[in-house]
Order: sequence, then structure tokens, then C-alpha cells
Amino acid sequence: MNVETRPFKVLGIQQVAIGGPDKTTMRRLWVDMLGLEQTGSFTSERENVDEDILAMGQGAHKVEVDLMQPLDIDKKPAVHTTPLNHIGLWIDDLPKAVEWLTAKGVRFAPGGIRKGAAGYDITFLHPKSNEEFPIAGEGVLIELVQAPPEVIATLG
Repeated sequence: MNVETRPFKVLGIQQVAIGGPDKTTMRRLWVDMLGLEQTGSFTSERENVDEDILAMGQGAHKVEVDLMQPLDIDKKPAVHTTPLNHIGLWIDDLPKAVEWLTAKGVRFAPGGIRKGAAGYDITFLHPKSNEEFPIAGEGVLIELVQAPPEVIATLG
């Protein structure tokens, strides 16, 4: 396969997002049993989500585990219908990645680059391809997350 030089690099996993109808039951495992620490929370009516942001590891090796429940179980997006909602990947240059991937036929979900729950710039690869954009997540929603300078320095 002829792969030209990419103008960006995937540095590692930034997060794993888990959805369910009630965060309380997920917290029993992730916080009470496994000991992950809650480092934040995020609520968005537009994204229909009430989210607890947990963490494991330190510094550039820290990985988020986001526990998500819908604000309204009957509305979209239905963050609870796929238990493994999405994975997030650290990217060293998010704008260049989006430009290059789009030009190569990768489909992005609506919304563009924007601030995510943890404060980093993010965007999502669409889980399903279409005629115009034949490359997608094949059923998996993938979040691309702009890595901060300390993560780039450590993992880059």
C-alpha cells in the first residue's frame, strides 16, 4: 500500500467513553471497585449527555474514562445505546489531520473542530461511510483530540 507521509501523528489513546442509561451503575464499577478518580463532569443539551470524567494514570499517560448517560432517553444522540460509545485518540496537529483525512475521503461527523468536555479541541470521525466519503469508523465513533504540548513532548 502506497501511503504518503501524513502531516500529523496519532500519539495514543486519550479516552474511552462508555454509555448507559444510568451513570450510577457504571460508577459502581469504575469508581467504587476499580478506584478511578473523577476529575470533571460535562453536561450538554445539544449533545444529550450528562457525563462524569474519570481518569487513570498521570501526565501524558493519563487516559480518561467518560461515563455517559442521556439527559433525555428518547432524544438523539443516544449516548447510551452503544455501551462502548467512542474512543478518543491524541493527535499532534488536529487541523492538519482533519484537512488531510478529509482530502483522502474520510467522513467526519457534523460539528467540525470544537472544544470538547475536557477542554481540548476535538472532532469526530463518522461511524459510517457514504458515497462521497468512503472511509469511516466502520461502526465505531472515533474522537480526534488535539494533544496539549506536554503530551506531544512525551508521546511525540
